[in-house]
Amino acid sequence: MVRAYYETYGMPVNITRCSNNYGPCQHEEKLIPLLITRCMAHEELPIYGDGLQIRDWLYVEDHCSAIDAVLHKGQIGEIYNVGGNNEKTNMDIVKYICTEMNISEAMIQHVKDRPGHDRRYAIDNTKIKSQLGWQPAHSFQEGMKQTLRWYQEKLRLERSGT
Repeated sequence: MVRAYYETYGMPVNITRCSNNYGPCQHEEKLIPLLITRCMAHEELPIYGDGLQIRDWLYVEDHCSAIDAVLHKGQIGEIYNVGGNNEKTNMDIVKYICTEMNISEAMIQHVKDRPGHDRRYAIDNTKIKSQLGWQPAHSFQEGMKQTLRWYQEKLRLERSGT
């Protein structure tokens, strides 16, 4: 619809498409916050099917900086893909979180996969990198450490009643 308004009425727009975001304040139904909060509660860690679905992960602050770059430097009417250059399987994610939180991988429980669950989401961010000079500033490990700290602090505050 946005593209149609650009084509039909000349409305000045840009479109961004991003890969999976992660970071502080994300709803706890999403994979990374779900796994972190379940680790903190010593609950089982559900993973769909074999866990080999591949996603590219983008730290939320990097997504924000990409939107800012498009707003200030993007060409009107263009579409920019925003990726984190961090392709990982869901099993990679859960094992990383288990390691960082010192939780046994025995807590991982494979659950029935969703019907039609895509095996891979990929994104090519060459255009935004080459045309706007944007690239992610956070490594996956750095973004995950910040994310883990945020959820741990949130739990600490909830437990203290503040």
